[in-house]
Amino acid sequence: MDLVLQQALKILEFIIALGLLIFLHELGHYLTCKLFKVEVEEFGFGFPPRIARLFVYQGTLFSLNALPFGAFVKPKGENDPEIAGGLAAAAPLKRLVVLFGGPAMNLVAGVILFAILFSRVGAPDRSSVMIAGVVENSPAEAAGIKSQDIVLKINGVPITRTDQMSSTIRSNLGIELTFTILRDNQVLEIKGTPRTTWPSNEGPLGVQLTNPVKRVNFFQSIPEGMIMVYDQTRELVLLPGRLIKGQISKEEARVVSFVGIYAIYQQAKGLNQKLWFLGVISVALGLTNLLPIPALDGGRILFVLPELITRKRIPAQFETVVHFVGFAALILFMIYTVAQDIINPIIP
Repeated sequence: MDLVLQQALKILEFIIALGLLIFLHELGHYLTCKLFKVEVEEFGFGFPPRIARLFVYQGTLFSLNALPFGAFVKPKGENDPEIAGGLAAAAPLKRLVVLFGGPAMNLVAGVILFAILFSRVGAPDRSSVMIAGVVENSPAEAAGIKSQDIVLKINGVPITRTDQMSSTIRSNLGIELTFTILRDNQVLEIKGTPRTTWPSNEGPLGVQLTNPVKRVNFFQSIPEGMIMVYDQTRELVLLPGRLIKGQISKEEARVVSFVGIYAIYQQAKGLNQKLWFLGVISVALGLTNLLPIPALDGGRILFVLPELITRKRIPAQFETVVHFVGFAALILFMIYTVAQDIINPIIP
């Protein structure tokens, strides 16, 4: 019974956490609508059917709905440009900002989540390079380099970045190098020679590089949160190319449903891992909604962009049909991914 209760609480925790990210997405749309005087008919907590009308604020009905998962925003005249004060009747630049509002809010949420995490565990000191690990029987081990060593210089040249150190090592294969190391507050000089051939997963010196951690408060963590969001964005953008090149497997790049996301969430232990996971999901949610797929924000943006250039609007009826078909396709794809995550779980 205790196990069942724990599992139920875990599911509830997941629904609340993911629902909050979806709520923030919709809040971004709502706030940008209000900013540009676009009327909003309803802001719903959860998804229909409606359970109760909570209150009306500035002409917007705030409602409570049966499916306790996220939220939705219903702008006035979303698809009808003939309705004054509605979204479709607004200038194209205003519509563009409203459509970007939701994904932008998710990216901001990602920055905040990562900043909270870094304020708890420390942020990487990007001006220093630390040895994260040493491979057995490698040149680094033979030279006496140890995990946690801080690399200050190579051949007298200051080392401040991991990519700089990697480049320096690869430019001197088979040549003896002098490493100036900080270990236990003592500065040491160690000589080592990068090998000319090595196993594919080890590198010429046989070390894993990282940045040492420094203590920071929340506000100091915000730039690090922004860097992390940029890194996550870059990884997602480069993902298709890496898949085509065979750098990652199809299984690693597969799209997962909320069932698969929950399976991954279950592996997160403790608050820090959950903050990391939710930060990654928030960024992914924001970027996924920017994909040029009908019914998503990115698909709607795709219909606005030509109008900015040609000053001619794509017929609203055609756009509505395209988004309806796109929405139906998304529902079918969602059913497929749910079935896939049940039949072939991403976490065995």
